[in-house]
Amino acid sequence: MRKTVLYIAMSLDGYIADENGKVDWLDGENEEIESEDSYARFIKRVDTVVMGWNTYYQVMSELSPSKWVYEDLMTYVITHRENKSTDNIKFIHEPLDKFIREIKLQKGKDIWICGGADIVSQLLKEDLIDEFYITVIPVILGRGISLFNKIKKELKLLTCRKNGRMVEIIYERKENI
Repeated sequence: MRKTVLYIAMSLDGYIADENGKVDWLDGENEEIESEDSYARFIKRVDTVVMGWNTYYQVMSELSPSKWVYEDLMTYVITHRENKSTDNIKFIHEPLDKFIREIKLQKGKDIWICGGADIVSQLLKEDLIDEFYITVIPVILGRGISLFNKIKKELKLLTCRKNGRMVEIIYERKENI
């Protein structure tokens, strides 16, 4: 069975975006990354990306407006909005937990849970995230969009690594032990 993997960056105080939904505080952190690129290693193990509408819109309008950055992956956008799907971007209107359970059973590589916080919260409540790749950025925002809002979950630490000024932490669900 395919794994669902949350791969995301957050501020030191646990936010994935500032109070206006912006992620411009992530800029400039890549300057000090050591030669081993965790994203390059990670992206080789997935062929599917799942995100909410807000994350999709942010990628399309702010982060990469000229080119879809996940063109080599099958992208599923969880939304109530009516949008026209393409060959590699599908807009999904069914319940998230049902959809994730279905695609986990399909053949393929692992599934990247890209964001946002609401998608993560729903999947955590249903215990549908198998691994957590979290990069902690050395910025304290003070407020914003919390990655783990009102969720209690015990995880098992797999690895922790310094990468320039950032820390990469990998956990798995405790149930996988």
